[in-house]
Amino acid sequence: MDEWVVRFREHLEAEKRASAHTVRAYLANVESLCGFIREKRGRAPSAGDLDIITLRSYLASLFGKNEAVTIGRKLSATRAFLRFLRRERVIEENVAMLLRPPKAKKTLPAFLSPEQAAALMEAPVKSAGPRAKVPAERLRDAAIFEVMYGSGLRVSECVGLDLADIGDDELKVRRGKGQKDRVVPLGRKARQALDGWLAERDTLRPRDRALFINARGARLTTRSVRRFLDRAAIESGVPDTHPHALRHSFATHLLASGADLPAIQELLGHASLTTTARYAHVDLGYLMKQYAKHPHAGESMQPVSPENKSDGEKPKSKRVKR
Repeated sequence: MDEWVVRFREHLEAEKRASAHTVRAYLANVESLCGFIREKRGRAPSAGDLDIITLRSYLASLFGKNEAVTIGRKLSATRAFLRFLRRERVIEENVAMLLRPPKAKKTLPAFLSPEQAAALMEAPVKSAGPRAKVPAERLRDAAIFEVMYGSGLRVSECVGLDLADIGDDELKVRRGKGQKDRVVPLGRKARQALDGWLAERDTLRPRDRALFINARGARLTTRSVRRFLDRAAIESGVPDTHPHALRHSFATHLLASGADLPAIQELLGHASLTTTARYAHVDLGYLMKQYAKHPHAGESMQPVSPENKSDGEKPKSKRVKR
């Protein structure tokens, strides 16, 4: 099985062009399956061990130790691995497709209030104290936060930016999730924060053209950004947060300012409008209200009039009998 795991890695990297994070996650999950088989059979696993009974036993062993979403990810990796083996004619059927992942709890992603976001953006420079000059690292942190919150970037997309990706009022995101490229607006505050950082970037002796670098001049990692954000949250008095919360906040605050969901979907680079709805913290009723505005939506979906909704609630759609 070890040989096929290595070839599966090559398949993900060369053919699927999966990100390094995806490759690591899929391989770790496949290794978890192989480890289960090795422990159960007392020998190295082989392709013949990938039957429906073994896979069901493997998933059953995960309950109580893993969340439903984690089990779902492990099943997805198993399906992808067996799909690859079937394509290579190692197995006859992908029996993992017969298994259903457990239902995960539907929880809304965390986001910051506009006041909390503003405090977090200001923390790196403000916490530097009344010095004559703000350290380059603090200017860098401020620029990172402004870019993630102001343009809705994933943390991986942010640390992947190069100097050539910066325009006067836009950012080019290359090889985002799904290896997709997109262009996003660069707001005034983000532009100012970037200008402040770029004026001091060379003091860290950059090794390449990466936009955001560490004290040794190398490109920043996502883990480093999480550490900077934790520090800024403590300094600003904002509750414990994470980089993705800035992206959620970007979508939520845009919607509250009057932007429509398709526009937010485009900015975030989502393939599904349902994903965007979760990021923007709206329910299906609001989605249907937006859909009812489409000229070809028909008469079956009519939005509830504003006077029929309670204060503070999004208007929900109702189905009209023909």
